[in-house]
Amino acid sequence: MKTIGHFIDGARVAGTSDRFKDIFDPNTGAVQSRVNLATPAELDAAVISAADAQRKWAQENPQRRSRIMFRYKQLVEDNMEDLAHMLSSEHGKVIADSRGDVMRGIDVIEFACGVPHGQKGEHTYGAGPGIDVYSLRKPLGVVAGITPFNFPAMIPMWMFGMAISTGNACILKPSEKDPSVPMRLTELFAEAGGPTGLLQCINGDKEIVDAICDHPTIKAVSFVGSSDIAQYVYARATANGKRAQCMGGAKNHGIIMPDANMEQAAKDILGAAYGSAGERCMALPVVVPVGDGTAEKFLEAFMPKLEAMTVGTSTDPDADYGPVVTQVHKESIEANIDKAVEEGATLLVDGRGFTLQGHEGGFFVGPTLLDNVTPDMETYHDEIFGPVLQIVRAKNFEEAVALPSNHQYGNGVAIFTQNGRVAREFADRVEVGMVGINVPIPVPVAYHSFGGWKRSAFGDANQYGMEGLRFYTKVKTVTQRWPEGETEDSAFIIPHFG
Repeated sequence: MKTIGHFIDGARVAGTSDRFKDIFDPNTGAVQSRVNLATPAELDAAVISAADAQRKWAQENPQRRSRIMFRYKQLVEDNMEDLAHMLSSEHGKVIADSRGDVMRGIDVIEFACGVPHGQKGEHTYGAGPGIDVYSLRKPLGVVAGITPFNFPAMIPMWMFGMAISTGNACILKPSEKDPSVPMRLTELFAEAGGPTGLLQCINGDKEIVDAICDHPTIKAVSFVGSSDIAQYVYARATANGKRAQCMGGAKNHGIIMPDANMEQAAKDILGAAYGSAGERCMALPVVVPVGDGTAEKFLEAFMPKLEAMTVGTSTDPDADYGPVVTQVHKESIEANIDKAVEEGATLLVDGRGFTLQGHEGGFFVGPTLLDNVTPDMETYHDEIFGPVLQIVRAKNFEEAVALPSNHQYGNGVAIFTQNGRVAREFADRVEVGMVGINVPIPVPVAYHSFGGWKRSAFGDANQYGMEGLRFYTKVKTVTQRWPEGETEDSAFIIPHFG
C-alpha cells in the first residue's frame, strides 16, 4: 500500500514515526493509501531548513521572487488535470469542482506575482528640516499554514502564495484526509525554481498542530477548519507570541425577497447548497423566504431542479456532486438530519441511506431539504457541512436581517432581490463578513480578501489580497537626517548649491 510521507528540505521523505492515518477512496469506501503522521522532531528539522532558506530568500529582489511565482503559476496550470483527478480521488468532489478548487488557488498565486507593487512601503520627503521618513514591509521569517480537507488545493495556495511572495518561508500542514495534492503543490514549487526548504509539507494531526503553535521559530500561523479548533489554535498560537489568523465554520443564509427572480434564485441556491456535497465553508445551507407566499413560489421553482440532480462518483461527468469525505462524516450528516426531524422540521426530501449501484460502500448522502426550520433548533445553530438545505421562513425584512446577524457564525450571506434600495440596506446592516447581492457564494476575488465575522474568524487579518500581504509582513519605519559634515570628504560628497 502506498504511504505518503513529507516534503522536507527539497525532497519527499518517508516519515520516521510509527503512527499512520488511512486515506480512503470516498467513491468505494476502500482504503487506498496511508499517510505518516510526523513527529515534532521532523517539524523541527523542517523549520531549521526553512529558516536558512528564508534568510537568503528575503534578500532576493522582488522581481526575482515574482519570476518564480510566475513559473509556479504556469506549472500548476500545466498540471491542472493531474491535480484535479488526484484531488477528486481523495476528497470525492467531482472533477469540475476539483478544477475550480485548483483554479481559485491559482488566482491568488497570480495576485502574489504582483506583490512587489504592494510591498513598496511609503515615503515622506521633508517631514522636518532635512528629515525624510520611509516605511518598509519586512517578512516575518518562517510561517505555517494549517489547511482543511475541503479545499486541498485552493487554501494552501491562499496561504503559501502570499507568505512566500512577501519573503517568508512556509511550513504547510494539510489535512491528513487528502494530503496528496498539497504534497504535489509543494513539489511543483521546487520544480519552478523555488529555493530548497522555502516551502515544506509536514503531514500530521493534533500533535503537529500543537508543535507548530509552540515552535519558537515559527512567527505566524494561518488556519482554516472548524470554529472550535480555530479558536483553540488562535489561543495557543497567540499565547506563544505568534500572529494568527484562524478561519472557522459557517452557516450562510440566502435571503429571498418577494420580488426575486425565482428561477434564477432557485438555480443559484441549488448549486450553492449542494455543490461539492455541501462541504464548503461558503456553501449556502439556509434559505430564508421573506413574506407570505414567497416560500411556496421558491419551492415551485426549486423542486424540479432538485429532483433532476444527479449524485455520482467523482469521475462521473454527469454528476452534480459526489460522495462526502469519510464514513464518519457521512454518519454525522445523517445524524443531523435525524435530529432536525426530531426537532420538528418538515422533511421534504430525504437523502439518508442513499446508495449508488456498484459503489455501495461509498460515502454518499443524497440531497436533503428541510422546511419549517426555526432558529431555536440545534441543527439550525450548528454547521452540518453536507448536502442539506434548511428553509427558515421570515415574516418580513427585519426578521430576514436578524437571522444571519444573530447567528453564531458570520462568514457569508446572500440576498436575492430586484430592489436596489433593499439590497443596499441589507448589505449595510447585516452582521456578516461577506455579502452577495444576487450572488449565492460571495467569495471575493483575489485582489480583495476573504474573512468572516463572529465565530467564523479569529484574529484581525483576512486571507489573501492586501490583508494577506499585511498579515505576512511587519512594518519598519526609518526616520533619517543627513546633517552637513565638516570634513573635507563630506564637503566633497555633498556639494553646495546656490
